[in-house]
Amino acid sequence: MTVVTGYYPVHSESISLFKKLSDEINVRHYSPKTLKSYRLWAQKLQTFTRSKSPSLLDVNDVKSFLTHLAVEKKVSASSQNQAFNALLFFFRHVLGKEFGKIDGVVRAKRRPYIPVVLSKQEVNDVISVMRPPCDLVVKMLYGCGLRLSECLNLRINNFNFDAGILTVHDGKGKKDRTVPLPKVLVDELKVQVDKVYQLHKTDLSNGYHGAFMFNRIEKKYKNAAKEFIWQWFFPAETLTEVADTKEFRRYHFHESHVQKAIKKAVNKAQLTKRATAHTFRHSFASHLLQANYDIRTIQTLLGHSDVRTTMIYTQTVPSMTLKEAKSPLDIT
Repeated sequence: MTVVTGYYPVHSESISLFKKLSDEINVRHYSPKTLKSYRLWAQKLQTFTRSKSPSLLDVNDVKSFLTHLAVEKKVSASSQNQAFNALLFFFRHVLGKEFGKIDGVVRAKRRPYIPVVLSKQEVNDVISVMRPPCDLVVKMLYGCGLRLSECLNLRINNFNFDAGILTVHDGKGKKDRTVPLPKVLVDELKVQVDKVYQLHKTDLSNGYHGAFMFNRIEKKYKNAAKEFIWQWFFPAETLTEVADTKEFRRYHFHESHVQKAIKKAVNKAQLTKRATAHTFRHSFASHLLQANYDIRTIQTLLGHSDVRTTMIYTQTVPSMTLKEAKSPLDIT
């Protein structure tokens, strides 16, 4: 029997397997984005195999699917690798099968990528035409080298103004790190803390049930969701009603609002570069490198596991060595 869910025809047996996939993801405390991505690739494999029973899926189906992605769909190498990792997880932890040896797959070509970097003036031009709280979000992206998700997931207790550091919890790969707080932002950040405090007081007086919490911390600390230190640094404008409990809770500012604001500001500032939220993180790393910070320090601040990831920024700044390549027109 086959049923249809969303855009994909799904074998009825898959419904329970997708539930198991969610359980396996959640028990490992992976992010909601990982669950969404892994579920999507499992569904796409189902569509590709024409709703073949999951119990009959094998390595050859995966090989054909991955080759199809590269040859027919022409996906990027990173997308093909993401599909492979998702299906490996699905087979191993949901179907209880091992991949074995995967060979004979046509690999998507990995194109050399040099990130877009803004000048300091361009960063200032974009921020100057943005409104609160998005302007402060972008200042944090650039000033601390944060990913957008890391920035919006900040809570009051992540800030240590006395020590001048910001602690980032559960960054990419579930890693924690600390970064220096920009001194020029301290007053503005404290004003934001005061705004959150006033909003929190109003919420509590209106029967507020607290901020949305992560993992099982609320079971361990029952009142944590209502404590000021656990409130979002960039709270959403409205409360969200939880369907099961009918509670009203507050989530953080949504990523899409920031992304739209950045796009609008980039157009208004008349930049000739394609800039997104991540561009400010790229600019953070490149400007530090240009200021002669060593690559290992930048790696630590960005939270990269491998220094080779950080090395890409060496291509975003001009060489200052005597061996710098010159155009023949510039040689005197």
